[in-house]
Amino acid sequence: MKKNYLFFLFITVYMHSFAQLSCEDAHSDVIYAYSHVKSAYDSNNISHLKDYSKRSTDAFNRAKKILNNCGCEASYNYAFDASELLSKVENAKTFEDGRFYVKRARDIARNVINELELCTKLTEEDEALIALKYDRLKLKQQQIELSLREEKIKQKLAEKEAAELKLKKEQFITKNELALTTNLKSFNRILNICDCDLEIPEITYKKEVLLSKDINQIKKEYLTIFKNLTSDYLNKLSACTD
Repeated sequence: MKKNYLFFLFITVYMHSFAQLSCEDAHSDVIYAYSHVKSAYDSNNISHLKDYSKRSTDAFNRAKKILNNCGCEASYNYAFDASELLSKVENAKTFEDGRFYVKRARDIARNVINELELCTKLTEEDEALIALKYDRLKLKQQQIELSLREEKIKQKLAEKEAAELKLKKEQFITKNELALTTNLKSFNRILNICDCDLEIPEITYKKEVLLSKDINQIKKEYLTIFKNLTSDYLNKLSACTD
């Protein structure tokens, strides 16, 4: 997880120097072009001269697209000049004519590389800005992690409180169920002793419904149940004595 975070962090930090990073993609083509223009200059026949010049031209053309898009103007201009000179080699009538264009292109190619290095080099201000953005992003990530940790703690506390409340409700219901059963048996025993041909039926209710209510509502429910039970008992006892 940390590795992924650092990867995306650095991508974000370097977004401000996107142009510089894009220009770096031209390095391989520029080096390739320079290498082949040197080979063309060192060649000893017109066939090799034209072949290496063509390879160098193609590489410069690839580099020009990148340099133009990334805004490295000086390097692009030199690459343009070098490719223009090398494109004339194909139609050169003699080895000397072709080598004349190659020599000029070779000298310019060095400037393409030098300007590209300057274009992609970070200044002290850039490095300081990157370090500052890195620190800010790192701090922001730490704040996010702390916030997530806080949310997890709150969630665990809420789950714990919910579990404790449920246990409290269950214990309260169990106590009332026991009292209800005891009272029901006592009332029916008294009715039986008094030779009353009456009996209080068991009181049924759904425990799950009670658990969905808060503790005060549960208390009120049981108070109503006990009142009704007592009232029913007294009514039956009164009917028995009439």
